[in-house]
This record gives sequence, C-alpha cells and structure tokens, in this order.
Amino acid sequence: MSDTAKQQNAKAWDALARRRAALAKPASDADFANPLRTVDPLGWLGESIANLKVLCLAAGGGRQSALYAAAGAKVTVVDISGDMLALDRQVAAERGFDIRAIQTSMDELSMIADGEFDLVIHPVSTCYIADVQPVFREVARVVRPGGLYVSQHKSPTSLQAKTQATASGCELVETYYREVPLPAATEPSRLREQGTIEYLHRWEQLLGGICRAGFMIEDLVEPMHADRTAEVGSFGHRSMFVAPYVRVKARRVVRQRSTSPYVPTNLQTP
Repeated sequence: MSDTAKQQNAKAWDALARRRAALAKPASDADFANPLRTVDPLGWLGESIANLKVLCLAAGGGRQSALYAAAGAKVTVVDISGDMLALDRQVAAERGFDIRAIQTSMDELSMIADGEFDLVIHPVSTCYIADVQPVFREVARVVRPGGLYVSQHKSPTSLQAKTQATASGCELVETYYREVPLPAATEPSRLREQGTIEYLHRWEQLLGGICRAGFMIEDLVEPMHADRTAEVGSFGHRSMFVAPYVRVKARRVVRQRSTSPYVPTNLQTP
C-alpha cells in the first residue's frame, strides 16, 4: 500500500476517533464486568490470559487494549491513527492500566522483537491495506511458536455486495478479482468507513495467506449479526443474506511454511 493511502487512512481514523464513531468508542463499564468474556465469547483463549504478552494489532480506540489489560495481560497496542491511540492511553490512565502504545502501520512492526508475544489480536482492519501477506508475515515473526493469532476480517462477499439489501436479497456489484481499491463509501454504515481507502481480499489471500505465513487454522466462525425481525434495508436484515465478518483462530507452527503466494491465472483487472 502506498504511503499516500496509509496517510489517508490514518487521517480518516483520526477523524472517526474525534467524533467517537462506532468503532472508536472506548470499552464501557459493562464490558469490564467480565473483560475476558467480552473479548473472547467463544472461549478460544481458555480460562485465563493473566501475564500473557498480547499484541492488539491495528486495534486502537480504547477498547481492545483496555479489556485485555483488565483480563491480566501485558498489552501492546498498535495503530496507524494517533487519535485512536490517544483513546487507549486515556482509558489506560483512567482505569490504572499499564499499556505500550505504538503508532505504525500493521505491516511495519520492525520495532517489535521476534517471538515477543504469546497472542496477537487483530480486529477488522486488513481491508485498509492493499497486500495482506506482509501483515501475516510480520505477525508470524512477532508471535512465539505455538502462540495464537486471532483475527477478524470483512467478508469478501460482503464487500462485493451493496450496503443495503432489498426484500429479495443482496446484489453483488463489485468484482471479486481486483487489484484496485473499492469505490469510496458515500454514506455512513456499519459496513464501510467513510474517508478510508479499502481493499477486497479474496479467501485465498486471507486464509491461504495466514497458512503460508506459518500458521495452522484451528477454528473459524462468522459472528452472527442476522436478525429475522429487522427492518428491510437495515444491517440486521442484510446480514440474513451475507455474513459481514469472519473470525479466525490460528496457531503459529514451529516449522515455517511456504511464503510463495498462490497467483491465479487468466485474471482481468477491473
């Protein structure tokens, strides 16, 4: 991804943080009642993460870092947006947590040592970078062998589809095989963030990329957002047709797998 695109995304998230957009809201008091359950409703992380070294990657905003710290982890949070990290520092100060905050892109982690972390948590953000393979390689480098990588991504199909569904379903309007960004979001929604440059990544790039970087996928879920009673055109109604997100649990294997990307043939760039 070009420096220009990174700068635009940093500025866009600075603006979202300043106006406390949906994904830039710090954790609530209710979230802290059981912080581990809040961040890990599926129980992927076991009964305790006390004293684990956790990297919250591209996860600023005062939620992820604070909740993992409240659950007893030693937390580093990385984000490209200074204003998102300011929220992390603010919540940490208010709640008495000690966190390390680093402003950088998710594919540029040279300031972090090899094998430093037991666990890398990566909320939805790979859509903001053109090439995900360098991200996965960096994650593989900074997590110890046997450590976990829990990531969430926007579903490729969801990014192909119109942001609003009709009573009869969801129309696919964007090409799947593409090397260019998605058209800019024209209005606020729970699916696209205004002002950002976003990219659609195919399943082979997401799941295959995680495996090629040196991970073994142990589980995968599509978090439930569908609502049979939702109004036509709403987020809950659209989610009846297209799952908006996927959550992946992967474990770092000891032996490095091939990093050679799979390149489909006979593709036409839109």
